[in-house]
Amino acid sequence: MKSLHALAPRMAPRMALAAPLALVLAACGSATDASEDALADNVELPADESMAGTPAPVADEGALAEDAAAAEGEAVDAAAEAEAMVAADAPAAPAAE
Repeated sequence: MKSLHALAPRMAPRMALAAPLALVLAACGSATDASEDALADNVELPADESMAGTPAPVADEGALAEDAAAAEGEAVDAAAEAEAMVAADAPAAPAAE
């Protein structure tokens, strides 16, 4: 096995070349901040621009009627339940003698 001292003369030129090569590679990178390039103004279209030319939303009359009927049914059920609770909490009528 060769000693380290015997390899040193052959390794010196490689090491001398490696340092400048590393500096060249480091210089290729960019130091700009990526968050500056990705602002909301240029990443997404503003909502007004993206919705331009689309028709205005229209209410679905059938869905509105179904919602109203369901709400009315729930109100009737709640009223019946409240009456039943009041009747259960009321004192019992005295028994006829």
